[in-house]
Amino acid sequence: MGPLTLPTNGLIYIDACAVIYSVERVEPYSTLLAPLWKSARRQTAEILTSELSLLEVLVRPLHTGNTALEALFRDLLLASQEVSLIPVSRAVIERAAAVRATTGLRTPDAIHVASARQSRCRSFVTNDPVFSRVAGLPTVILHDLLSP
Repeated sequence: MGPLTLPTNGLIYIDACAVIYSVERVEPYSTLLAPLWKSARRQTAEILTSELSLLEVLVRPLHTGNTALEALFRDLLLASQEVSLIPVSRAVIERAAAVRATTGLRTPDAIHVASARQSRCRSFVTNDPVFSRVAGLPTVILHDLLSP
């Protein structure tokens, strides 16, 4: 398994899957993401995600009535110092529309790209290979870090 290489400075964007893997401790991805969270706790990395991620991670716990898991997601995204949420603003929506028009990404994915670009993130951490087709997006696909 290769390491997750973090930029030496700048913001790191994570999408909802990275949040889920970390909170639910989904291996091997939780282990891959551990250095990112350690850096955030030491304040040597700044992690961002869209408010959309909050919606995405809460669906399953709300559907299943898993209040403990719901609380863990809320704690990380709303109460911790480790992650900052980017509002889904009009500017993000405008950028997302342009992303959809040029890449054909689905609306939620386009919102993630627009949020990361608006924040000038140096790295976009995901496990969805669809993001690798976005020109100029510094994408890290977690699965690609695993040994064959």
